[in-house]
Amino acid sequence: MVARLEAAENLGPGPVREALLALPREVLMPQAYVRRSALDERPPRWDLLDWSEPGDREELLAVLYGGESVLIQHDGEPLVDRPTGARSGGSITSMSTVMGLTASVLEELDLRAGQRVLDVGTGAGVTAAVACHICGDTTVVTLDRDRNVAVAALARLGTLGFRPAVVSGDGACGWPEGAPYDRIFVSFALPSVPEVLVEQLAPGGVLLMHITTDSPSWPALAVVSRGPDGRISSRLRAVEFAHRAAHGRKQIFLSPAFRERIAARLADGGAEVRRFRSCEVPPPEEARGFWLALDALHSGLVQHRGVGDLVIGAPGCGSWMAARPDGSGAWAVTAAGPRNIWTEIHQTALRWRDAGEPEVYRLDIEPDGTQRVSAGHGESALAWQLPAPRDAAMQAKP
Repeated sequence: MVARLEAAENLGPGPVREALLALPREVLMPQAYVRRSALDERPPRWDLLDWSEPGDREELLAVLYGGESVLIQHDGEPLVDRPTGARSGGSITSMSTVMGLTASVLEELDLRAGQRVLDVGTGAGVTAAVACHICGDTTVVTLDRDRNVAVAALARLGTLGFRPAVVSGDGACGWPEGAPYDRIFVSFALPSVPEVLVEQLAPGGVLLMHITTDSPSWPALAVVSRGPDGRISSRLRAVEFAHRAAHGRKQIFLSPAFRERIAARLADGGAEVRRFRSCEVPPPEEARGFWLALDALHSGLVQHRGVGDLVIGAPGCGSWMAARPDGSGAWAVTAAGPRNIWTEIHQTALRWRDAGEPEVYRLDIEPDGTQRVSAGHGESALAWQLPAPRDAAMQAKP
């Protein structure tokens, strides 16, 4: 797994690599679910694999060290002393994040011995274990909303010889009792940065967390720093991948039926379908700063990836568009619905280019809680405001 992370440039030499090499994932995740049904099959079916069962070990090892998300909890169940076997219906309620994403963010945190660390979203305890290995377990606090997850993590981290503070409660509240922290890492995405987490940063401290809108297509990473003088400086960087949205946050998707309707209309047309050629060239998918701005300025859009064409839908109103180069320097566009998504792309591209084609934006967190994203200056500035952080509803409990 570590070799694959290095090959993908998610991991380099240093303490994070050494910690991952020393970490037996089967101790933190002695049981894990594998899905036995197709993604669109209802009800879904899973099997719970168990390290103590010799017949499960080969498949479980492949799951644990394959680098993908590891499913560890079904329907909020206790993770200790649960029976193995099949499950039907319900949903997965906790998982360990894709390791490439975890490793890259851990690298960016620049963990060092003696730092006080708040790990928000314990899950299987992988991030907490890495922090304990590098910083020392007495300076690490790990927090999860689910008490069953926290109880299991406490026991399994203890098996590895680590004794961090393991608490349960609302991650957006942080853990004031352990503050201030030199590093805060949040393993779920929110629409904005919780102010209370910023308040828990020590001078010289850094907070990393992913920001998403209702759409999962174009996320960003917020990097919040508190200077030695106590001043906050922040930036928002468009990224390819992000953590899942926080528990309870619903996001919009293109349903299988919506995608099938797009495919059918592309094939046979219809009275509501518009076809035209455009000389405007949209920014490439790698220009993530543009797509981040499009999502912020024209909400409700989702990209349908893996189909070759540029396909974007607005499930709220049923609009969609598909575009591809026609070989003559122009783009052939097919669209339907009340929204003119192609025009929205073109208008945003003009503003993004005028602002200097930013990939990283300033993030200003004002004393009144306002969070403003911007790039460029004067009439060329490209700016928007993040939603107000929600009020924390539940205090963390040990």
